[in-house]
Amino acid sequence: MTSYIAGLPAFLSYFSIGLFCYAAFAAIYTRLTPQREAQLIREGNLAAIVAFLGALLGFSLPLASAAAHSVSLIDFVIWALIGIAIQVLAFYIANFTMRDLHRKITDGNVAAGLWGGGIAVVVGILNAACMTY
Repeated sequence: MTSYIAGLPAFLSYFSIGLFCYAAFAAIYTRLTPQREAQLIREGNLAAIVAFLGALLGFSLPLASAAAHSVSLIDFVIWALIGIAIQVLAFYIANFTMRDLHRKITDGNVAAGLWGGGIAVVVGILNAACMTY
């Protein structure tokens, strides 16, 4: 029986640090983006929901890759921080390629939310693939 749960401490460590990384990502991302995601989501703004979920998914992919391929918890945290930085960059790429993206998301333009969220997922896929060292 103990052989079945031998990996539990490592799982709990990676999982709890991963949850902390999600919280850190959400806090950093929402402070750096011009729109107020939490308020817009509470108001039912579909564009904001799609854009923010895309960012979370885009961050989830490299975070999962880092958890699967890291050699230590410190290695995992370093790659998670890189994932956060890349996802913030993804927002600025999306904003650069669609003029006034944050205003359009705030106004509820679903296409803008899909664009922002989609760019985040696409960048997250590439980021995750590059982390398979």
